[in-house]
Amino acid sequence: MKASPLHQKELLRLQALDIKVLQLSHQSKSLAAHAELAELNREAEASRMKLLGRSGELDDVRTELGRIENDVEVVEKRIARDTDRLQHTSSIKDIQALDSEVASLKKRLFDLEEIEIAVLERQEEHEAAVAVVAQERDAIAARVSATESARDEVLGDLTRQLGELTRDRTTVAATIPDDLAALYERLRISGHGNAAALLRARTCSGCTMTLTGSDLADVRQAPTDDVIFCPDCGAVLVRTEESGI
Repeated sequence: MKASPLHQKELLRLQALDIKVLQLSHQSKSLAAHAELAELNREAEASRMKLLGRSGELDDVRTELGRIENDVEVVEKRIARDTDRLQHTSSIKDIQALDSEVASLKKRLFDLEEIEIAVLERQEEHEAAVAVVAQERDAIAARVSATESARDEVLGDLTRQLGELTRDRTTVAATIPDDLAALYERLRISGHGNAAALLRARTCSGCTMTLTGSDLADVRQAPTDDVIFCPDCGAVLVRTEESGI
């Protein structure tokens, strides 16, 4: 393939831009914030499950307390009813029976109120435990938000830089003949390293191989508009006054 030395030098500009694009793309994917957010999300999920468990325990205690409060209300109503009946009866037999029942009900009420106090204390303990986990959850959420904001700021800057590089690449690529550009793209997509490399002091800047013997002789004899390749990495070798040949 033939290409003017000027167009071959443009390949170096294109290669430099592609290297920067790859570097920025890698940087955007390997930000420390990505790993930090993954860890925070794991912490958030653990906190969510912990809060779910603590909330379930609190609900159970509240349900138990509700049953006790209902029992207390029933006993209080029965005491009030029997007390009222005592005030309106003159039967000795009824009075004795009602007195016994009221006494039994008051004992039952006392026991229920003791249980109610104990359950209320347990409820307070569970509410405090839920509040602690909720604070942990909120703290993690705040860290997630702050980390996401910092990550998005960095990614925004990287995206801006990538946009500028892409525009510059389009401009440079437009100056290169189609056949030479197609060759460069094939070499770049093959993924075997640089698609174009400067030959400096007889050394390929892509793979750092120094040309010697017949390889060097072939390069020396090649016309300046010949497109030549590094015998080691296959990149287009761009010759300049720095090539030392």
